[in-house]
Amino acid sequence: MDPDKIIIGIDLGTTNSLAATVFDHGPEAIHTPNASPIIPSVLYRDDHVWVVGEQARRKRVEAPERTVFSVKRLMGRDAQELESDIPLLSYEVRAAQRGLVKVHIGEEAFTPQELSAEILREVKRNAEAALGFPIQRAVITVPAYFDDAQRQATRDAGRIAGLEVVRIINEPTAAAIAYGLDQGQKGTVAVYDLGGGTFDVSILQLTGQVFKVLATHGNTHLGGDDFDMAIAGELKRRLREAHPEADLTRPVVAPLLRKVAEAIKIELSRAPETPYSLDIPEIGLRHSDIFTVDTLNELIAPYVEETLQSCRQALAAAGKAVEEIDDVVMVGGSSRIPMVRTRVEALFGRRPNISINPDEVVAAGAGVQGHLLAGGRRDFVLLDVVPLSLGIETLGGTFSKLIIANTTIPAQATELFTTYVDNQTGVDLNVYQGEREFVADCRHLGRFKLKGVPPMPAGLPKVKVTFLVDANGILTVSAVEERSGQEARIEVIPSHGLTNEEIERIMDESVEHAVEDLNQRQIVEFRNTAEAVFRGIDTAWDTAEEILTPDHRVQIEAQVRVVKEAVQGSDPVALKSEMDKLGELTRPLADAIMSQGALTELKRFFQDHSQE
Repeated sequence: MDPDKIIIGIDLGTTNSLAATVFDHGPEAIHTPNASPIIPSVLYRDDHVWVVGEQARRKRVEAPERTVFSVKRLMGRDAQELESDIPLLSYEVRAAQRGLVKVHIGEEAFTPQELSAEILREVKRNAEAALGFPIQRAVITVPAYFDDAQRQATRDAGRIAGLEVVRIINEPTAAAIAYGLDQGQKGTVAVYDLGGGTFDVSILQLTGQVFKVLATHGNTHLGGDDFDMAIAGELKRRLREAHPEADLTRPVVAPLLRKVAEAIKIELSRAPETPYSLDIPEIGLRHSDIFTVDTLNELIAPYVEETLQSCRQALAAAGKAVEEIDDVVMVGGSSRIPMVRTRVEALFGRRPNISINPDEVVAAGAGVQGHLLAGGRRDFVLLDVVPLSLGIETLGGTFSKLIIANTTIPAQATELFTTYVDNQTGVDLNVYQGEREFVADCRHLGRFKLKGVPPMPAGLPKVKVTFLVDANGILTVSAVEERSGQEARIEVIPSHGLTNEEIERIMDESVEHAVEDLNQRQIVEFRNTAEAVFRGIDTAWDTAEEILTPDHRVQIEAQVRVVKEAVQGSDPVALKSEMDKLGELTRPLADAIMSQGALTELKRFFQDHSQE
């Protein structure tokens, strides 16, 4: 594996993220020994430093206003589009300039691109730790139904994270690559991808060397998060019924309901019913009950039906009948839900293929694509499509489509325009994406100002505008005035997203504060690890009294006090040193506990400690 050439694949997910690449034995998720490759896409802001992953996920109930999740749903979208989502979030989201939204934590504010960049940085760090060399380039996956603004936002996030995003690839297509190469499959395949926040279905034609996407459909705002919210809504209804006096508006309530809802959803994937308990000391409430799979199915049925309707539309766009589908591949964590699999089987008339890990298959496919782009195996060709039609606003607010949905990319289209006023030297063009006939019902991508048109009578200028969708599915626009032979200068004013200047500023600030941020990050991470170890020692103290001498226990208690004092300081090296001493003192206790298969937090710490 050549460190200078490697291009990893990254699945940047709503719920979880991970990286993969092609090793000698084939594509595989990247991870260090005894660790999971999966990183929860959750961020926690602690003393002006981001904590990302599992440690952050544990803070969702404890500090909901400082814990950010489901960032992917905010990417490339404005406050109006997120109007129904924002009240359901435990953190604060406000409208910003040019259609952006920002997440506010205390006095600080962050764009979704910056937040996604932090998740990508964590994925990058984990991959570098596992591979043993720096990572510079990546293929990043997005939902097939992501529009241009959302793809641009993803590319910007990668750039902020210090990655060259060499390709953006659709998630179902990535899954099909991993599936097709692994299974040696040929024929027409439907990839049903139901993740934490998005849904896509793609119909692909697989032959020996060509992976051609025939059609795609989906919803970038439908997934496991919606199931969780539906379950949480039912839990809240039950609480109101059983405890009408309880104040359920307190900030702690919503994240706790979401946490319990997610646990219920997961448990009901393997059992017909599950007990649950809600303990909210802040409002003096304790509640227990049973949640059945029948109730779950009733709650999520409308969402599942929406995914099936997308499947029907994709089949129609591909010109395929259900009987012509040779296999149905299930992708995404939410595809594990039994009702989902049952309904998909009923629609397609065949048992879905669940042979590949639905959590890792998208990253694996992206890793294969990265390997190909880096000069590796070249035994297949990938032909993807534009998910939604692209065009401009014309007279009367109508939508003139230049590039039609499901056109194979890269794609290009050209249109001629003229002026309607004498001596007009500039023309405003509004670019949209969608399938409706009027721009009011489509997605506004940006306004393009054509300047430098020579003064002429109305109707004489011939302005040729070219739309180009590249292999990433990202649109660029150029123009030239043909009569004069002069190119018109285009000033792009994006409706959503960061300007190049803003991205450069963010990157410059990152470099400027790199050492300071690293030290601060280390102290925060060591503090969190120390707190986990303290909890582990407290839990195991009965065992300590059985296996350790009184003098040994006194030494441990003294060192715990030293570490707790170091936790209050700002020197990561000193804190790490004191934690190492505590680790040596408690190793016999940890060995005894690990042999019993108990105390997960303490076990994790000592596994990490032993690798240093």
